[in-house]
Amino acid sequence: MSPLISTQKLAEMLGTPGVHLLDATALLPGETINPQQSFASAHIPGSRYFDIELFSDPESALPHTAPSAARFSHLFGRLGVTAQDTVVFYDQGNVASACRGWWLTRLFGHERSFILDGGLPAWVRGGHPTEAAAPSAALPAPYQPRTCYTRIVGLGDVLDVVKHNTRPILDARSAARFYGETPEPRPNVASGHMPGARSLPYKNLLNTKGQFLPPEQLLSLFAQAGITESDAPITTCGSGMTAAVLTAGLAIAGLNMGALYDGSWAEWGSFPNAPVTVEHTA
Repeated sequence: MSPLISTQKLAEMLGTPGVHLLDATALLPGETINPQQSFASAHIPGSRYFDIELFSDPESALPHTAPSAARFSHLFGRLGVTAQDTVVFYDQGNVASACRGWWLTRLFGHERSFILDGGLPAWVRGGHPTEAAAPSAALPAPYQPRTCYTRIVGLGDVLDVVKHNTRPILDARSAARFYGETPEPRPNVASGHMPGARSLPYKNLLNTKGQFLPPEQLLSLFAQAGITESDAPITTCGSGMTAAVLTAGLAIAGLNMGALYDGSWAEWGSFPNAPVTVEHTA
């Protein structure tokens, strides 16, 4: 099942019991908006704000690391979501935020989770309404997660993959960052990429309006990156946000969505013994 949902389909679902709309907007490097203020001024009717920073591990020194299952279930339940409900993530335009929210819920076993293709900009372009009214208070519900550990990998896992070349690694950062031609936006982080990783900037998966390319075009892009139907790729980026765009793209293309390296380059590029290269090789 594709994780994408169109604005027209979502418009037909508005107000349906058991359907939750969540604005997951979080900032990527260089963005300066205030997502919560923007949400307060204009959001899809009935939606709530899904704070990715809140849905993160407060003990981690890395940016927005996935939370524990207990923290996730507590916070998700506070939004009134049950394991049987449908959730639709959108964002205010960077695509990665909605994909990260979708991936988090899939990590914890919520299969009825979707991404609004094109986010809020596509919704507005389609002539659909927004509102500024504060969401009504959610009725908390018990939420039972079913963590799918195959959908996440950590530093040790990726060190082993790089050493033995056992799985393909797709890097969603720009080619300039991948090849170390421009410095990383975070301080004290090395420039370059993991040996053997393949560059696939996340924007390559999107059209000029921030919507995903058709499945057959995505399949072609992944094939050019050497991904086959038998692969279970690892996606990575700067901090685990735009990697989720690649993960979603894999699912849309009908491929194995693989696993996301949650620490991504923020962790790898600051770990003393992690190998780094800037070579222009596959």
